Amino acid sequence: MKYKETAVITEQKKIATDIYSMWLKTEAIAGEAVPGQFVSLYSRDESRMLPRPISICQVDKERESIRLVYRIAGKGTREFSVYGPGDSLEIIGPLGNGFPLDKGYQKVFLIGGGIGIPPMVELARQLPGEKQLIVGYRNQELFLKEELEENGKLFIATEDGSAGTRGNVLDAIRENGLKAEAVFACGPTPMLRALKAYALEEGMDCYLSLEERMACGVGACLACVCHSMDVDAHTHVKNKRICKDGPVFAAEEIEL
Repeated sequence: MKYKETAVITEQKKIATDIYSMWLKTEAIAGEAVPGQFVSLYSRDESRMLPRPISICQVDKERESIRLVYRIAGKGTREFSVYGPGDSLEIIGPLGNGFPLDKGYQKVFLIGGGIGIPPMVELARQLPGEKQLIVGYRNQELFLKEELEENGKLFIATEDGSAGTRGNVLDAIRENGLKAEAVFACGPTPMLRALKAYALEEGMDCYLSLEERMACGVGACLACVCHSMDVDAHTHVKNKRICKDGPVFAAEEIEL
């Protein structure tokens, strides 16, 4: 079930270049959210009619709060970054489908790239089994490193080689000789495409959370679609709505 409510910011801070962490007090969303879902935030500027989708990084049900970690990508997210404790935002959520938590895997890869790293924090907290977290950064600004280390063994890749393995997440997997039964990943499309091919080659199950520009966030506008292997019952073509049918898909469901 999704809710539209006024959420109050309890904490906001900059944690890397153009990347901010925001805790929001909610009345209902925190009680329903699962790893891999997102919320949409509305601007106070009436000229920006469409909400901005942001993935959920952490959930604190006891405090009825959610944490969002986002990158400034335009005027909407820049507006959010200037708010502080006590300010309120209109939000709707939780939206989309999260990662499956009940598959019974004993050892898994949790893989995040760039702003696809935040969803891995709550997923690592809730997913059973042994977790190997492989995350890719641009440089030595290793945001969320401490949170990730709390719930699994962390392996880092950086594009410039300033920390961990020089290269990408697959380079880190191969350099460290890592093995697992399944892949859970979120990040840019080229990374997800490579992980889908890797999982197929290794005979691993694979679940991918797609990053996409969204408009309505609830599946009505068909602005965020991806190619699917099967005909969608809603559109009657080989498309799936990322915001509604995803953002998490089994890799074999979609074409990248």
